[in-house]
Amino acid sequence: MNGLVFGGVSSGVGKTVATLATMQALSDAGQSVQPAKAGPDFIDPSHHEAIAGRPSRTLDLWLSGEDGVRRNCARAADTDAADQPDICLVEGVMGLYDGDVSSTAMVAAALELPVVLVADAKAGMESVAATAYGFREYAAEIGRDIDVAGIIAQRAHGGRHEQGIKDALPDELEYFGRIPPREDLEIPDRHLGLEMGSEAALSRSALREAAETIDTDQLLAAAREPATPETPAESASPVDATVAVASDAAFCFRYPATIERLRERADLVTFSPVAGDPVPDCDGVYLPGGYPELHADVLESAGTLTALGDRASEGLPVFGECGGLMAMSRSLTTTGEGDTDTDADTDADPTTHEMAGILPADVTMHDRYQALDHIELETVNDTLTAHAGETLRGHEFHYSSADVDSDVRFAFEAVRGRGIDGEHDGLLAYDSLGTYAHVHPGSGAFDRFLESL
Repeated sequence: MNGLVFGGVSSGVGKTVATLATMQALSDAGQSVQPAKAGPDFIDPSHHEAIAGRPSRTLDLWLSGEDGVRRNCARAADTDAADQPDICLVEGVMGLYDGDVSSTAMVAAALELPVVLVADAKAGMESVAATAYGFREYAAEIGRDIDVAGIIAQRAHGGRHEQGIKDALPDELEYFGRIPPREDLEIPDRHLGLEMGSEAALSRSALREAAETIDTDQLLAAAREPATPETPAESASPVDATVAVASDAAFCFRYPATIERLRERADLVTFSPVAGDPVPDCDGVYLPGGYPELHADVLESAGTLTALGDRASEGLPVFGECGGLMAMSRSLTTTGEGDTDTDADTDADPTTHEMAGILPADVTMHDRYQALDHIELETVNDTLTAHAGETLRGHEFHYSSADVDSDVRFAFEAVRGRGIDGEHDGLLAYDSLGTYAHVHPGSGAFDRFLESL
């Protein structure tokens, strides 16, 4: 499996659309595409999977380290021979060089993969070439081994516009094609980013038309095999446990590698709190992040969270991340702009909904995000995901805040990031844990979770 990294000149340049269009073009050319995403995002990967038909791998150096990134990428090709992917396309995060702990450039360097630069060409020709050349040369200036192989011109017209860009490109840079400006290539967004791929996937016909000038032969020729990890993944023995994972529109932020790790070591069952499913017979529950605020009224009335609160008070371990923490709290107050997945009434009053009542906290949604960063946590109390003294790395991105009781027990001190109160993260109650941090299985957190059951 060879690979390419799609990096942008900035955020908002259209990396996702360019990546999806290229995935469609390669698929139509008979290639089996493995998608991946640089950075801790859950939303862009859902669009990758809708087009490529495979779960998108999360590649983040902060979350899992260089070897972890390489293992996660290599694992995509560790499948049955009949299902081997031909090429891996990695969509970058922000601009190519942006990010202090896991930029797109850092991921490309760790994997030793060439970069296809997505450049916004809507108002330039020769300047687009100059920008691309600058991005290529900047790598040498800062001592990074990054190969910017060429460009895809985003929002570029054909004819004189396209030819002007091609003529201006230096010989060191390939012109891989263009994505024309089209209204049907806009993905609706909401707080936390784009709508999920299951909600607003771009049509294949629109992507095919957009990718008509993408030169798949050139891209395949430019792709290289990713670097392999220096150390193999540690094997872990199965545990005699059943883990129940919430899985629906309210709890949809989970890494494929997390589900794989849980299935490798334990029995896994899923349930839907939105649908009112009963809490399964299990030894522990994992509540991923997602959008409980969009379904708060249903979650309040469906009964699953109430039952989960009762089970937790009896000693059932529950681990919730971000949206999971919100659902584990006593109450969730929405802004009035999205209690359901229907059109929101922006003039509606805030509404408070009862949640599971496991954690001594009341959560409130806000119009602006309250935290967005990679986070580092030092464990101060033994908990489901780490022993005291251990360090966990994760990511936080949330629009809510939690008002906690004065006698609350925290699991972690926040060395980097905001956490719950700017200094701590991880609310402890009964045998359960709720955090604002999303962690990757490469951190060992889910192994600790399984071994604590």
